[in-house]
Amino acid sequence: MKMFMVKSLCITALMFISVLIGMQLANDGILKMKGSDDASFQSAVSFNESDKDVLGTFLGNEISSHDLKAKQKKLEEMSAYNFFSSMGKKMSEGISSASGKIIDLIAD
Repeated sequence: MKMFMVKSLCITALMFISVLIGMQLANDGILKMKGSDDASFQSAVSFNESDKDVLGTFLGNEISSHDLKAKQKKLEEMSAYNFFSSMGKKMSEGISSASGKIIDLIAD
């Protein structure tokens, strides 16, 4: 039994070290794929939060919180009907009530 535990711990440690080495190699590969170590490259998504606004950039396009609020208001005004969303809500309510009744039957 003692030998089995020693072998298991050695294999687990080897696998852990292999995962860490693999992660490092993947990171190096991603940096090589980028082409250079130029610091002027920007990330795909970034957020800057100030006192009043939240400014964000997505693939170089600037987005402010005011834009998002205007879009949200426009969507609320449209009041689009989503068939799948309403069906999902009805189905979840039905499943919840059915499971509640089954639990009540079992508990009593």
